Amino acid sequence: MFALKIPIAIRRSAKLLAVISPKLATRFAVKLFISPLRHDIPKRELDYDRKTTHQRIYIDAIQKEIEVYVYGSGSQTILISHGWSGRGTQLFKIAERLTKMGFRVVSFDGPSHGRSTGKTTLMIEFIASILQLQKEFGGFYSAVGHSLGGMSILNAAVRGLEVEKLVTIGAGDVIYDIILDFVKQLGLDESYAKRMQNYFEKKYQMKMHDLSASVAAAGVKQPTLIVHDKQDDDVPVTCAYAIAEKLENGTLLITERLGHRKILGDADVISQIADFLRIDN
Repeated sequence: MFALKIPIAIRRSAKLLAVISPKLATRFAVKLFISPLRHDIPKRELDYDRKTTHQRIYIDAIQKEIEVYVYGSGSQTILISHGWSGRGTQLFKIAERLTKMGFRVVSFDGPSHGRSTGKTTLMIEFIASILQLQKEFGGFYSAVGHSLGGMSILNAAVRGLEVEKLVTIGAGDVIYDIILDFVKQLGLDESYAKRMQNYFEKKYQMKMHDLSASVAAAGVKQPTLIVHDKQDDDVPVTCAYAIAEKLENGTLLITERLGHRKILGDADVISQIADFLRIDN
């Protein structure tokens, strides 16, 4: 959903369809936009994958099954949500630190990601999954989200997710900006971003802007740590400032030279997240 390297052949197909039929080009762009890439679990995450307890949970609202990972046995549980084309094991270093602090950690493969069912998805399905997992696990002390996952937990927090604290890492913000960036990478003109937005709003009967992270943040009351890197090439750091500005109780942690993914394994970042999430804070 964020920075993607779209193959030349796909860009050419999009441009050809735009000449033939703007409607067909719009449908083509929509299908690409909602189709995440599945990646095999890299070696660095395999040990964590083996140590976790796996569950399959059916999400009623979206009629899909998701793969859930449970690690640790603490009395307080923290939910972790990965980003677009990510995996439930991706934030394993953060999860391991949290279990050492005495927490139980629950993460999941988002709908149509990893081992979960489906081929297409949108953030609203991540939000639905998070809200049902809250019921399945008897509530969460906190939630941590990377990229799209960060946007999802902010939106879930104003739609029924009851937690004490939130942490977002490299979260995006305005939905239209994300769609527009995708359209530009596809080689189509800006009008297709509006066409795609109209398509989604008609299908789901909602304003896409309402899902923007800064819009959700305005309704978040919990203490929230916003982590973002200045050199994040996938999601601009301006998103972090926009989100933080709307939060009632927000803290900014701006890093350098860690990018969009390396930040997930940085020891200093993990330590600061751990300090923020301590129950005695």
